[in-house]
Amino acid sequence: MTQCCKVLVVALFTLAALTGCGGDDNGGSAEGTTTEAGGTTEAGATTEAAAGGTTIKGSVGPGFDISVEGADNLTPGTYTLEVEDKSSSHNFHLTGPGVDVKTEVSFEGNMSFTVNLQAGEYHFQCDPHSSSMNGDFTVSG
Repeated sequence: MTQCCKVLVVALFTLAALTGCGGDDNGGSAEGTTTEAGGTTEAGATTEAAAGGTTIKGSVGPGFDISVEGADNLTPGTYTLEVEDKSSSHNFHLTGPGVDVKTEVSFEGNMSFTVNLQAGEYHFQCDPHSSSMNGDFTVSG
């Protein structure tokens, strides 16, 4: 392989690594499992909030930030998880006992999920950057 070709291969690899933070840019949607409904939300669907439920707020982006507000002192029950996904390079993914909901990486906007939280440990992360963009909270009861 000539020196020129080696430089080109390295440049293309570097470009792919920098731009390949995940997903495509064609307007993805949220998909996930809600424990209350027992199924997967359809592409573009927003699950309905439970009447009288408590809201937990998730946020991801625009930089390498991910957080959950309202997860202090949670007890088992039905909650509305409102996610503000501020970047098409990240997603918000919550897992735990009976819960596995997420926005797609290419999705940017607001999405709500109804989740039935049980006692136990819950983990949230950005899937493409899970080693540095993650957190946990506990539901006791």
